[in-house]
Amino acid sequence: MKSRLVRASAITAAAALGLGLASCSAGGDAEGVTTISFLSWTGEEQMQPVLDAFAEDHPEVKLEVSYAPPVAEYIQTLQTRVLSGTAPDVFLIAAENKTNLIDAGAVVDLSDEPFMEGVQEFNLDTYGRDGAQYGLSLSSWAAGYAYNEEMLAEVGYDAIPETWDEFLELLQALEDAGHTPFLESVDQMPTTVSAMIGAKSSGMDPSLDEQIFSGASTFEDEWSDVLEQYDRLYTEGLVSSDVVALDGDQVRDEFANERVAIINAGPWIINAVTEANPELQFSFAPVPGIEGGKPFQAGAASPGYAINAKSDEAKQEAAKTFLTWLASPEGVELFNQQTNDVTVTESFTPEVNPIFEPMVAPIRDGQLYLPMISWQRDEDVLNVEAVAQMQRMIQGQIEPEDVAAALDAKLSD
Repeated sequence: MKSRLVRASAITAAAALGLGLASCSAGGDAEGVTTISFLSWTGEEQMQPVLDAFAEDHPEVKLEVSYAPPVAEYIQTLQTRVLSGTAPDVFLIAAENKTNLIDAGAVVDLSDEPFMEGVQEFNLDTYGRDGAQYGLSLSSWAAGYAYNEEMLAEVGYDAIPETWDEFLELLQALEDAGHTPFLESVDQMPTTVSAMIGAKSSGMDPSLDEQIFSGASTFEDEWSDVLEQYDRLYTEGLVSSDVVALDGDQVRDEFANERVAIINAGPWIINAVTEANPELQFSFAPVPGIEGGKPFQAGAASPGYAINAKSDEAKQEAAKTFLTWLASPEGVELFNQQTNDVTVTESFTPEVNPIFEPMVAPIRDGQLYLPMISWQRDEDVLNVEAVAQMQRMIQGQIEPEDVAAALDAKLSD
């Protein structure tokens, strides 16, 4: 399809982003056309075909699109623009910023909109409060480990083991065979930690987070054992501390080029890896369990499309046209094709890439965990603190219990 969109360049600095969008809109709209700004969480390569199709169907709505990569840069970019009064008309409400956006009155209540019908209740509740719903979340995601089948077979394995001790043995075998065994991007909450905490919480009543936030327990009590196990990757020399310098795309590219056997990953890597290396045979598995626990997955309802409560009425109506199309069978199907996300609307049943099939049942069963979704307050501040302190732990500067203690201190601020 030929694009009729006018697209802004991807801009990462918040101030430059705000100025770029302002200049795009300065000339005014053609008669019968409403221009709205959209800050996308999904990358341009995946999102552009979706936007092209919308433009063909709705020439009366012109999108000025910009991009900021998740998670930290997107959250900071959006937060800066919300505070400065230059927020886009449509943006993503996510685990890391939902409390701030809702408390600030920055997002429109979408609960009565027809396009919210048929979306899974789990997704509606994730970005809702007190009966109001603030984000159109069209899919759920799970992340675990992607593994190179040939490399594992070389050392006698046909899949990721189910226990953490056995997994570390696999990594040692891969290293002994001359392979880089494992990489995990730690520029955001590590997949491994989220999955391990989720597995632990799934067997608790009240949940782990309910106990922490009620004061019945602490991060130090509940997280230290998990962090000690996670830290073995680094203290046992299986992963270099240099991993703190890698982002998710770099880790993905190392995997696609067969320079690492196992990485943390979700369905969003499938298209890029397959295009880069069509011959690579790989699959997915959940994160192995610790101390008799079960394998588990990091995951949550995907960020929801939200409408700026400060936008004028005409722009809000145009934004609703955009969201209506995104929630349509055509929009959901195209989004699924581009991202491999497991969509959760009644109007479309996604075909799941066989590579990702091992992760689908947990998504549909709700066996997913992401700390920032489950934390009851201050999730943005706690997330930044957790990532920063875990990076210090990986570099050998502090111990696992120090990470947990820092979270307790931040929660009590």
